Amino acid sequence: MDVVNRFVEQKPLVIFTKSSCCISHSVTQLISSYGANATVYELDNMSNGQEVDKALQRLGLRPSVPAVFIGQILVGGAKEIISLQVQGRLVPMLKEAGALWV
Repeated sequence: MDVVNRFVEQKPLVIFTKSSCCISHSVTQLISSYGANATVYELDNMSNGQEVDKALQRLGLRPSVPAVFIGQILVGGAKEIISLQVQGRLVPMLKEAGALWV
């Protein structure tokens, strides 16, 4: 967990992805479409990517990516982000975390 915390601390929006994951790409694009500037970490391009992947799995994410943290809080994966978007709760969360300038 500490390895994940080091990546998300002090950042309003962090997304962990894998470069070959189309769902990760779609979630990142959805969030970016609102004007949010996410810090994106591609696990398969990180030297400690396997360690981070295992830490995300220990947090209960299966699959481990995409993993979205808003305001340093684990929101979840694609299912949770789409659900928040459909409910109209995603943009307010991004604004509250300081991930949107609007």
